[in-house]
Amino acid sequence: MDYLRILGEQKIGGSITISGAKNSALPILAASLLFKELEIDNLPDVADVKTLLRLLEYLGCDIQQESIGNVKIRAERIVHTKATYDIVRKMRASILVLGPLLARFGRCEVSLPGGCAIGARPVDLHIKAMEKMGAEIVIENGYIVASAPKGLKGAHISFDKITVTGTENLLMAAALASGETIINNAAKEPEVVQLCELLVSAGIEIEGIGSDTLKVRGSGGEVLKSCHIKVIPDRIEAGTYLCAGAIANAKVTLSNVNASHLQAILDKLEEIGFGIEILENSLSILPAKKRQAFELITTEYPGFPTDMQAQFMALATQCEGMSVIEERLFENRFMHVSEMQRLGAYISLKGKVAQIRGGEVLRGADVMATDLRASSALILSALVAKGFTQIHRIYHLDRGYEKIEQKLKAIGVEVQRLKE
Repeated sequence: MDYLRILGEQKIGGSITISGAKNSALPILAASLLFKELEIDNLPDVADVKTLLRLLEYLGCDIQQESIGNVKIRAERIVHTKATYDIVRKMRASILVLGPLLARFGRCEVSLPGGCAIGARPVDLHIKAMEKMGAEIVIENGYIVASAPKGLKGAHISFDKITVTGTENLLMAAALASGETIINNAAKEPEVVQLCELLVSAGIEIEGIGSDTLKVRGSGGEVLKSCHIKVIPDRIEAGTYLCAGAIANAKVTLSNVNASHLQAILDKLEEIGFGIEILENSLSILPAKKRQAFELITTEYPGFPTDMQAQFMALATQCEGMSVIEERLFENRFMHVSEMQRLGAYISLKGKVAQIRGGEVLRGADVMATDLRASSALILSALVAKGFTQIHRIYHLDRGYEKIEQKLKAIGVEVQRLKE
């Protein structure tokens, strides 16, 4: 098993190119099941993408890797409609094949998903939505067994809570359904918007893109025409490297980035005291004269993203005063706290609220990554810790960050990937 060894207190600065968004690539890959052929550019080279490609190949898709970051997927000869546990257990996003498989083939079996253990992300919202569209669904032996022999039919569906993957699954199901589907309380993330735009480019009519109410007019079972799409830049990767510049109080420039997707993050960085310089396809974080303590609450887009909470907790250790972070989306997303405390961070927890005292001296130690974003928080903490920090179980990190050692080295971080 690999681990990272990072030397802290190094002077950093430089430029990083941001990869395609993992959280956009995954629903786009799942959507390939609806198309005759789909060509995808700017795919990030991360473990979750490889896992979903392996699942598509198992189902019978013909996958041609034209170059790194580019694939062509043909779904004309699907031989299985069962997403097996052996593949799905590695990430929760595999649930995204439920909608397209059911809509196109009228049946499927999808293993209940795995992934980061950051709290309950129930699939019942997905299941209830499919049932409203006419599907019959049972849970058997750890699998969601779904059938719709007469095809899916448009329905009016209101989610009890905002769900990104639930919205994406329903969009893909509705694209091939008969009639109109209305989705209320839909997620508004840029990744959802890009999926909508892909479906529209294939001829599906969608109203309300970017809002919390979507109206989708399905194709009535007709497979979608061939399309080409380029995955949007990864806003969470961008936010993580902005935090690298922030925690080291150094200038870091990002290219291939969409600043409009980062507004909540940029606003918080400016509130803390950093300068932000935005150009057409790049942005830079500029050092702060004084880093103020802050408060943040995680919420759905366009609010502050839960996927950036851990990184800002690391940053809070270097701010002046007591920062407060409230996690409202996942009940178990403070697992990185105990590991940061091993480095010397002063953090007190009470329910969903963490208080972080700034100005504490961090010292290198052996720490363990507990989930994807916790991994990046430990890396950020290591940048300012005295001596070496060894971060173990970084397979979590490889699920969502492409070439992280090379990118860290590009801004002057002394980092090694080693074997246990």
